[in-house]
Amino acid sequence: MKIECKNIDEYMALQPEQKRAFLNLLRQTIKKAAPEATESISYRMPSFKFHGILAYFAAFENHYGLYVLPEVLQVFKDKFKGYKLAKATIQFPINEPLPEKLVTELIKYAVQVNLERKFVKEAAKKQKRLK
Repeated sequence: MKIECKNIDEYMALQPEQKRAFLNLLRQTIKKAAPEATESISYRMPSFKFHGILAYFAAFENHYGLYVLPEVLQVFKDKFKGYKLAKATIQFPINEPLPEKLVTELIKYAVQVNLERKFVKEAAKKQKRLK
């Protein structure tokens, strides 16, 4: 049975104690990099939103996953060499420290991508109204 969490605090409370420290550090790193982002639960995972999704994260048996937009990860894939990567996923091994500086850089870039998307969308709407 899968448990539905209402917020990130509930998600954290359900995690084994030894995983909470990493998850809390990841959460705080994201919050510091994107202070205007809002927290939520989406797809049963903690997520941060700022003019769209910034990132999801989750704990698994042998790793922690951080999920960002594919175009964001594409820019950073060389910096995350040594980590298992997929289209939009970075897997951090359970027994290694979080690369805080790199995650901060990644999230700040994701904020910029979302702001640019917002600007383009608003410009397109304005252009459409003018026609």
